[in-house]
Amino acid sequence: MAQTTRESLNFKLPKSLADALRAAAKERNTTATDLVIRGLHQVLGSVPGVEVSTEIRLQQVEEDLYYLAHSVNEQGKTAQAQSTPTDSRTEERLTKIEEKLETFSDTALRLRDRLHDYTERIAKLEGAISAISRNGSASNNQQRYKYSGNPYNQSGRPPQIEALDEQKLALRLNVNIPTLKEKHQTLDKKEFEEWSKNRDRGKYTWQFNEKDGLYHPVK
Repeated sequence: MAQTTRESLNFKLPKSLADALRAAAKERNTTATDLVIRGLHQVLGSVPGVEVSTEIRLQQVEEDLYYLAHSVNEQGKTAQAQSTPTDSRTEERLTKIEEKLETFSDTALRLRDRLHDYTERIAKLEGAISAISRNGSASNNQQRYKYSGNPYNQSGRPPQIEALDEQKLALRLNVNIPTLKEKHQTLDKKEFEEWSKNRDRGKYTWQFNEKDGLYHPVK
């Protein structure tokens, strides 16, 4: 879209008119310059090299429709009084309105296509941001896991397993308490350690301590 070159003109307006112009611009949330441009478009019509905004086009169509309706009403009144041919100016005005509506329709279609393109680009950007966020989060988690050894041990040392009584050790080795007692009583120390290691999911060897009556892990 070509950028319109602007030229500064020094006009002196009556103070009351200038105040009214500023007030109208503030009320419409626009600038006084924009209102002046709209007024010039209403008077001059289409000017080569100047892009007319959609809002101004709508205003022009509304104005043409108003004059057309007024003209039709006047012709209806005249026809009731006397038979007169159709005003050719009305047909010309109607043709101009149709042309403006067609132009406005083309502009609306272009705006719709442009909006669709912007929507797709925004969706792609959101997807890229989401992917970056997920990758960054996963990278941070891997980094924490690397330094800690596991997500629950922040010291970086292997987790320490406490000594267990026979009930907890039987549960860990997936045997019942009588079986654990039997193995402890019938196997010698080395055989029991080997047996417990084969059944332990972490491959720990378990040794019984006579002083505290607990089984202690040995890696």
